[in-house]
Amino acid sequence: MVKLIVEVSLMGDEIITRIFLMILISFLFVALVMPFIKKLAFHIGALDVPRSEEGHRHIHKKTTPKLGGLAIFLGFLFSYMIFGEHSSTMNSILIGSFLIVLTGIIDDIHSIKASVKFVGQLAAACVVVFYGGILLQDVSAFGFYVDFGVLAYPITIIFIVACINCMNLIDGLDGLAGGISAIYYLTIGIIAAIMGKLGLDVTLTFIMFGAVLGFLVHNFHPATIFAGDSGSMFMGFMVAVIALLGFKNVTLTSFIVPLLILAIPILDTFFAIVRRKLKGKSFSTPDKLHIHHQFLNMNFSYRTSVLIIYAIQILFAVASIVYVLRDRQLGYILYTILVIIVMLLVLKTDVVFDHKQLEKKLKSLKK
Repeated sequence: MVKLIVEVSLMGDEIITRIFLMILISFLFVALVMPFIKKLAFHIGALDVPRSEEGHRHIHKKTTPKLGGLAIFLGFLFSYMIFGEHSSTMNSILIGSFLIVLTGIIDDIHSIKASVKFVGQLAAACVVVFYGGILLQDVSAFGFYVDFGVLAYPITIIFIVACINCMNLIDGLDGLAGGISAIYYLTIGIIAAIMGKLGLDVTLTFIMFGAVLGFLVHNFHPATIFAGDSGSMFMGFMVAVIALLGFKNVTLTSFIVPLLILAIPILDTFFAIVRRKLKGKSFSTPDKLHIHHQFLNMNFSYRTSVLIIYAIQILFAVASIVYVLRDRQLGYILYTILVIIVMLLVLKTDVVFDHKQLEKKLKSLKK
């Protein structure tokens, strides 16, 4: 019995050491390679030049390289070569990642149409679904169970593309997309480690966590490099893949949990769709009315705005950990409180409705 306890303890130490090394190596690789990526971005013209026209999403005053996603991807590849294991599933993830990053790099150098980016996203999702066999086959949450059957294929593809675009849309302030994805990766990693489910999803989770932290060293305000579409789309792609793998490997007891961890980018995307629909604009039309812009309009600084969103995201992450590992009822209560807080924020800002224009219309109707 004592021998068994010692063996389990040693196994636990080995797992902790392995996780630590995965995070450290990917972190150091990305942090150290970033200066070379910055030079490469300037050389090939992958730059974000300040623009004053309405709708431009980024808020900065100097030309900034935007090839951070390439560094994250290289860090991911490097760490996978050390810690990963060969499989057809992993091959599909590597191919899909390459397609996403390539599409993003092309857009970072020379802006391409939203429809062309969508084709790249769709291709990456299809590789993972049809070649890798990674599928969202059913969902169980809040006492309900749904088996998607043959619809699992299109639903999984839609989910992957949606995650990619959620992270792409939220990438509007220094450190925002990277911080949100890092919180997501760490939360999934904590849940998996405590549950003892250490599969491919966990390896990818901690590798991505370290890589994104390495990127944030250079991206937190004032950023010296942006993720670009190559970075935001790749982070979103890996968010989707890890969620699907974790659910498949029973790391998470409900597929809804990863969605709730990503509450802010998902809600922000939903509000953007509604907002632009009400204005008769295309979904792909950029604007400065996202949740992070609303904090800036309240006269919060860049850093404070980002940290507030981090705090809200961390609270959703804590609620998810409580839901999965501790007390589901308490998890429900925490989720409900957080959703109410976010909805109150939405009602008091212009995330969905432009209050000034709405007041003008009401006055004109009264006349």
